Amino acid sequence: MKRVCSMFSQILQLVSRDRFEEAVTEHKAERHARGFSSWGQFVAMLFCQLAQAKSLREITEGLQASEGKLKHLGLPEAPSRSTLAYANSHRPWELYEAVFHQLLGECRKRLGAARAGGKLGLPGKLLSLDATVIDLCAELFDWAKFRVTKGAVKLHLLLDHDGYLPCYAVITDGRTHEIRVARQMRFERGAMLVFDRGYTDYDWFERLGVEGVHFVTRLKDNAACIVVERRSASGPGVLADEIVVMDKQARSSEETAPFFRRVRYRDPATERELVFLTNHLELPAATVAAVYKERWQIELLFKALKQNLRIKTFVGTSANALKTQIWTALIALLAVRFLQLQARFPWSLSRLMALLRQQLFVYRDLWKWLETPFEPPLPLTEEDSPQLPFAWAKS
Repeated sequence: MKRVCSMFSQILQLVSRDRFEEAVTEHKAERHARGFSSWGQFVAMLFCQLAQAKSLREITEGLQASEGKLKHLGLPEAPSRSTLAYANSHRPWELYEAVFHQLLGECRKRLGAARAGGKLGLPGKLLSLDATVIDLCAELFDWAKFRVTKGAVKLHLLLDHDGYLPCYAVITDGRTHEIRVARQMRFERGAMLVFDRGYTDYDWFERLGVEGVHFVTRLKDNAACIVVERRSASGPGVLADEIVVMDKQARSSEETAPFFRRVRYRDPATERELVFLTNHLELPAATVAAVYKERWQIELLFKALKQNLRIKTFVGTSANALKTQIWTALIALLAVRFLQLQARFPWSLSRLMALLRQQLFVYRDLWKWLETPFEPPLPLTEEDSPQLPFAWAKS
């Protein structure tokens, strides 16, 4: 049996050390470094996420307890609490945003996943856009403005349904509305974007159409629109299929007002009647409902992020420390999701994270463990034994 390093070390190998150092140089992350490297900070914060450490003490003492195995991680020794706290507060969080996008590109290249949109007959990528609020203590995080007695930040996330990988993230204060972030984003031509009613902005909808981006969303109950054409309601659950113009846009410019499509649909599972709005005029009405149903995947991603990683309790109170912790949580999520997609064993994301947490410093082949997690490793043979053979001197 071939000797291997710890499973934590094998997970870290997903991140190119050379490209990591390029990002360190680009963001000048070690401009005032005094011995503790950015790689060491990254290892410590990734350990925080995968081991679910709740404090700086748990991070540093957890690493100190595995002192003999740290050399495989590229870490000469475990950092002290003050050293790690200073690094989290002062080293730019943008470094870990760059590492996240490096890892995302590597995952996409190695996965080569089939297009999720192809299953629904979509011409381009299927993307979900949403945001979640992360509550904070107003006294400790006084910079994170939200309400008078409550602080919060908001994580805006774009989910690529090809492998269900998070592909874009923005962290803002809790007061920032979702549509303000959405207006600043650009999407590839031909993509299908799915979002909820919190993103309702008819001018933005029009701009998406001009840029060649399709969308599906829920229509607000009080939305006023003018029916231009009624189509036959074809497809299971479809109650109505209409071409409409929004009343507000028609009053401002009747000749140039964009056409949208309103689809009324009854969910057979819940018997709820839902009204969808899209700028794709040719997609089958039942497919419009199926596309919106896919939006639930981003809700599941937020749930997995909050339940399995450390983004609800923080080991630092500054804005830089908090963003560093959230970005390392996204890196950990991306890495574990990649492992899940590579394995043939039917892992759920939460199950894989829970078992990895117990096996981080176990010396076992990560990829074989992913396939057969409950089979014991093969015993060492004489060839594998670290004991050197004796060479007896001749008399």
